[in-house]
Amino acid sequence: MTNAPEHFSLDDELEATDTWDDSWESGYADAEDPESDPTVGAMELAERHQLRRVASLRTELEDITEVEYRQLRLERVVLVGVWTQGSVQDAENSLAELALLAETAGSEVLEALYQRRTSPDPATYIGRGKVEAVAEIVRATGADTVVCDGELAPSQLRNLEDRLKVKVVDRTALILDIFAQHAKSKEGQAQVELAQLQYMKQRLRGWGGNLSRQAGGRVAAGAGIGGRGPGETKIETDRRRINTKIAKLNRELKQMKVTRDAKRSQRRSRAVPSVAIAGYTNAGKSSLLNRLTSAGVLVEDALFATLDPTTRRTRTADGREYTMSDTVGFVRHLPHQLVEAFRSTLEEVADADLLLHVVDGSHPDPEGQLTAVREVLADIGATEVPELVVINKADAADPLVLSRLRAREPHSVVVSARTGEGIAAALAQVEGELPRPAVAFDVLLPYERGDLLDRLHKTGEIDTLEHTAEGTRVVGRAGEALAGELAGYAVAGA
Repeated sequence: MTNAPEHFSLDDELEATDTWDDSWESGYADAEDPESDPTVGAMELAERHQLRRVASLRTELEDITEVEYRQLRLERVVLVGVWTQGSVQDAENSLAELALLAETAGSEVLEALYQRRTSPDPATYIGRGKVEAVAEIVRATGADTVVCDGELAPSQLRNLEDRLKVKVVDRTALILDIFAQHAKSKEGQAQVELAQLQYMKQRLRGWGGNLSRQAGGRVAAGAGIGGRGPGETKIETDRRRINTKIAKLNRELKQMKVTRDAKRSQRRSRAVPSVAIAGYTNAGKSSLLNRLTSAGVLVEDALFATLDPTTRRTRTADGREYTMSDTVGFVRHLPHQLVEAFRSTLEEVADADLLLHVVDGSHPDPEGQLTAVREVLADIGATEVPELVVINKADAADPLVLSRLRAREPHSVVVSARTGEGIAAALAQVEGELPRPAVAFDVLLPYERGDLLDRLHKTGEIDTLEHTAEGTRVVGRAGEALAGELAGYAVAGA
C-alpha cells in the first residue's frame, strides 16, 4: 500500500504488542453517558465497553534481518472492526480476511481488534472511548496505519485521522489498492483507476491555505485587473479535474467494450457455447481453468491474483467447441465502485451458457463465500445463468465440511485442482450441461463442401456419418444458423 496524506487531495499521493493489557479494556470505556446511548439495552453493556483482540493475526517477523528489511518496505497496520451481527466466529473470520487483504497490499499486521455494537458509530466508526484505546495501541506498537473493516463515511475517516494521528484506510480503499497493484491489461488498469477516482471524489479535503484560491483586493503576482473575483477553490479545482478524468476513462472503456462485444457476438453467431468460471478470490479459479483447458494462466496463492479475464477455446469429448473464461474474484462487501467499473468484464458471466461457481472447501466459512458471490452475481444480472457449484481444494478440506456443502448444494461436484481429483467427473458434468443444438437435419453434402462438415464437427452433433459416391450423408442436430445453410442439401423424403 502506498502512503497518503491525512486525506485526499489530487495534488498529493495517497499516503496516508503481542500481549493485550486488560487495563486497556477497563480503562478506556466509552466516554459517552450510557443513559443517552441508544445502543444500551440492545446488548450487554459489558460487551459494548470492551475491545476484543483477535489472536494469531499478528504477522510481524522475529528474524532481525527480515524485520529490518520489511520495515523499509511495509506499512505497520492495526486492524479495527465493528461486529454488528452474526457469531463471534463470523467477526473473527472477517478480520482474518482483512488481515490477508492488508498483507496482499504490502502491510505487516500488528494487532486486530473488534468491538460489538448494534451499528457503527456515525462519528468515529467505533465509540469515542474506543478511539482513545486504539490510539494507545497505535502508540504502543508503532503502527503507521489503521485499517477499518468496513466502508467509512468521509466524516468518519476525517475524525479518526484527527484523533489517531495516523493514516486511516477503510476496506474499500484497501481493495482498490490491491486491484491497482495487480491490474496488468490496459482495460483492467482503466477500470481500477475509474473506481479509485469515484471513491476519491467523495473524500476530497482541503487544508488551510490550500482550501481557497480566491483572489481579491491588491492581488499578488501581478494578477491585478481581471484577476479578482470568486475564483475557484482548491477543492473545486480537484473535483473538476477528477470529473474530467472520469469522463475520459468512461470514453476509453466504452471503446474497449465495443471490441469485447464484437468478439462475444462473433462467438454467438458461430453458436459456440460459453462457460464462465466465477467465485471467491483465491478459491482456485485459475488453477481449475488450467486443469480443464491447459490454459497456462497465472496461478498464485494470493488474493485477486487474476484481474484480467482469460478466455480459452476447448472441445468436448465428442468434438464440439466451447469457450471457458476465468473472471475476477469476488470478496465480501466488494466495493460498489469496482462492480460498476468492471461491469463490462463481468458481462462475460451474465452472457455465459453455464456458470462454474468455484468455492474453497478448505475455507473456514465456505457458505459465506457462496453467499457473497451470489450477491455480486445478482448485481450484474447473472442469476438466471445455469450454475454448477465446484467445491475445490478437496485435498485440504475437512470431509465433514465437504459433506455439508454437498447436502446444501446438491448440484455440485468436488474437485482438487492441485491434485486432479474429480476433474474428469467435473469435465463430464460440464459437457453434459452445455446447450445442445436444437434443429435436426439429414443432409447429403458434396465433397467440395468440407467446410460445412468441419463446422458440424465443431458446433453440431452428428449421429451418423456415411461417405457415398454422391457425397457425405450426415444425420444429426445443429444450431439454427448452420441448419439454415444445410437446408439446401437436405435429403428428399428424410
